[in-house]
Amino acid sequence: MCASRRLNRGAPRAAGAWLAGAVLLGNAGAAGSPSVPAAGPAQAPLTIVELQPFRTQATVAMLPVGGATTYATLVSLNPHVNSWFLLHVDFTDGRPRRTFHLQKARPGPALLVTAEQQGRLLFDFGDGSPGCLLPLSAASTSPSLDSAQRSGRPFAPLCDGRLYVRNQSIGRASTLEKVTGFLRDRVWGGEEIVSFVKKEFYRDAFREQAAAVAAPRSWTAPESAPPAALVASSQVDVAVLPPHLGLDVDSPDPALLVGRWYALRGLPDVYFSTFMAGAAARSLLDGHERSVNRLAEAESTALVYLVAFDLERFDLRFSVGTDHPRLNWSLRPPSQSRDAALPGPDGIGSPVPLALTGMVPPGEALRTVATFAGGFKREHGAFRFGPLAVRNHGSHYGFVEDGVVFSTLQPGLATVYTTVVGEVGMATWAKSDAARMATVRDARQNGVPLIDRDPRSGVSTPGSFVNAWGEGNWSGSAKEELRTVRAGVCLVEAGTRRFLVYAYFSSAPPSAMVRVFQAYRCGYAMHLDMNALEHTYLALYASQGGRRSVEHLIDDMDVLDRHDGDTLAPRFLGFPDNRDFFYLVRRSAR
Repeated sequence: MCASRRLNRGAPRAAGAWLAGAVLLGNAGAAGSPSVPAAGPAQAPLTIVELQPFRTQATVAMLPVGGATTYATLVSLNPHVNSWFLLHVDFTDGRPRRTFHLQKARPGPALLVTAEQQGRLLFDFGDGSPGCLLPLSAASTSPSLDSAQRSGRPFAPLCDGRLYVRNQSIGRASTLEKVTGFLRDRVWGGEEIVSFVKKEFYRDAFREQAAAVAAPRSWTAPESAPPAALVASSQVDVAVLPPHLGLDVDSPDPALLVGRWYALRGLPDVYFSTFMAGAAARSLLDGHERSVNRLAEAESTALVYLVAFDLERFDLRFSVGTDHPRLNWSLRPPSQSRDAALPGPDGIGSPVPLALTGMVPPGEALRTVATFAGGFKREHGAFRFGPLAVRNHGSHYGFVEDGVVFSTLQPGLATVYTTVVGEVGMATWAKSDAARMATVRDARQNGVPLIDRDPRSGVSTPGSFVNAWGEGNWSGSAKEELRTVRAGVCLVEAGTRRFLVYAYFSSAPPSAMVRVFQAYRCGYAMHLDMNALEHTYLALYASQGGRRSVEHLIDDMDVLDRHDGDTLAPRFLGFPDNRDFFYLVRRSAR
């Protein structure tokens, strides 16, 4: 929720000054590492490390300068992904354990650690490159490791940039999020106050409409764009002028035909379309499934902005924010679904000893073409009513980053995921899917599906809880007033081609979201976040004439970035953020 709109709408600010300093890295490869039994007392409290089902570790002993025996343990948190590691350094002279969260910078075999003479650790990257020696000292762990950790940088380079020390960061939160967070966490009745504000002041605060204008004289669909939307015959030649669009659409005419896809300048393989739910084909609007409500006039005419990404060209990634979503209990589920003896539904209440950076890794920055906000915070990411409220501790939404499980993926929830080989999928998670967790690299759950696909017939239909406020956990007001600004994602398949489609709804209930996703032939669709521009944020990073620029789906979204004159540091890409997010990285030429 933004309290006001910015009036000075101008050209996208250049990000070149910031991006020029980025270091090119890559994704991690898949491999394993030697394993030894976990150390420590059996009664030690569960941490996020014990939550990792595939973790392996190897311990080496050495005699550093000073005579004290030192043990170095390298924990691979998921050898199938081979990206995140913990290095524990234990001393026998009474010094406390030191722990470093490491991230491998380049794809390849497993990272291994061995002990060298004179108290040196040798990191072997297994790719034929020279190993990396890090000396230990009697006074400290390692000058290089200590310096990287003390730097406070979200990603501090080691070994000539082949390895990073991740440091816990403080993510930026908008003024609105700080206020609502304070109300919810510190003020009695705070949730009721926030709900009142949303109901009374923000229900249609971002609703956009555009009067129909004369259709462009000519329009040609870009090569390899997704199929056009299924539009009512009366809307085939309707064009609109999107009033707050911040993207550079490659069209000679500013009027855009409803339901058609347009190319974007400087962004090959990315496409834009605009729509209104009421423009959907009559066959869709007249399909009155019991789970979908008829559309009110305000819902039928509110503008929707959609951006499609060709998944043959991009990898989709997910990142946890520095603070959200949390791992503790949501207070939404009934008390009988919560175990007061545990700090959270997975037995943990904190990601420690992992370090959360809340931003794109620096080596992927130059190839990142888009970032967009993720799903609900933990306090809203569980069920208060319905069957899911009494299953699995209230069915808290699960999420996974780089193969590391932060919160267990729960059956019955809408899930977007990526595999270790880069495939993007969307499905309603099933109990049997736990058997394929070894293939999951990233995942985010957020409620129940808007459009679901029958796994046996392959037919896609609206989800069974679309118009059920409580059972669907759609948020909105306590009186089930569901129209607000929302975002969602879907998968579109056209023959062998697949597209991830992000949609921004300026004012919509879940039923209107369903009709739009049906019109665009989505095989599966799910909700993301809602109620504010910061929660529905999407930015694209275009390249034209050797210069990168930041473009926002809605021009007012630029208030979430950091400005220094004409230079802009984008949210999620240029500095840590407290919220989780997705980003798309252009694949290297094959």
